Amino acid sequence: MKRNLLAIAIPALLVAGAANASIEIWNKDGNKLDLYGRVYALNYLGDKGNTIDGEGDKTTARIGFSGETQVTDMLSGYGRFEWETHTGTDAENETRYAFAGLNFGEYGSIDYGRNDGVLKSLTAYTDVLPEWGGNASNNNFYLLSARTDGVATYRNSGLYGLVDGFDFAVQYADSKEIDPSITSPSVAQTLGKKEAYGMTAQYAILDTGLSVGAGYATSTKAGDDERAKSWMAGVKYDAYDLYLAALYSHTSYGVSKVKGVELVAQYGIDFEIGRLTPSLAYIQHKLNDAIVTNGGVSSLASDYVAKYVEVGLQYDFNKNLTALVDYKINLLDDDKGFGYSKADTKDTVALGLIYQF
Repeated sequence: MKRNLLAIAIPALLVAGAANASIEIWNKDGNKLDLYGRVYALNYLGDKGNTIDGEGDKTTARIGFSGETQVTDMLSGYGRFEWETHTGTDAENETRYAFAGLNFGEYGSIDYGRNDGVLKSLTAYTDVLPEWGGNASNNNFYLLSARTDGVATYRNSGLYGLVDGFDFAVQYADSKEIDPSITSPSVAQTLGKKEAYGMTAQYAILDTGLSVGAGYATSTKAGDDERAKSWMAGVKYDAYDLYLAALYSHTSYGVSKVKGVELVAQYGIDFEIGRLTPSLAYIQHKLNDAIVTNGGVSSLASDYVAKYVEVGLQYDFNKNLTALVDYKINLLDDDKGFGYSKADTKDTVALGLIYQF
């Protein structure tokens, strides 16, 4: 989620930052510190046997801070930490972000730590739905497409002051989290890579509201193993309360491939109090020629790992409070390919209320 719920806004060129409703707790002598967080009360209404989406309570809470310190007119330092916990007896905890870096103004910024994979700036084009979406942000399918530890990232906005609206980034990662497996309920094909490199370029075309972007990532080669390669291309339009976006993604490893298409349309309607945003989306990601081993015999199989239509509503009372309902119309077939259960192919409705600061 979720373009309007937790907008990213660290100083200058940084991809990851504090929420747009953050609290400034210190700003003195060139040092600034913001605190932010949210509570997301969420429930999935669906089949209890659904192993893909699950069912019932999905409530989470986050807390984080971002800071900046001015060293000279041309140099500043920055850092960010964010932590999330889930509710329930088997609750999971996660450090979502933990990185620090240097910002050299128009010469760009460089940081290291746990941060977004470089391709996540492109998956963000379509990862704007109230709850669903974000399927391309998955390191199991696409290299450097989700949060990853051990990443060093260089970013530049405006091509060193030469081209307004042109941004690029390059990244190196050495992490078990970019050792992805092309997976399904009954298929696992390990890409077997710890190291990866990636880059993206994006261009906001003048004041038209139209932006285009593309990116590429590849793993290093170890011995006779083949490289895994991922690339993405996206386009978005954001103007006059209308948001349209499309993303194509592709990964290859040996004979196996994952291909994805995501299409999103949203329209914002302002009221005297608050803003209503209906959304409509189509999401599909298909695994082709995956190696399946059954009884010691290997064969190739192909099927969708995600395929659905989304219809959702999001109501922002103000920048701190949001209500949402998101309906996932599942198009997976339970009698083909990787053997999804009937529960896994049924529809799911998400109901949520978010308080953030």
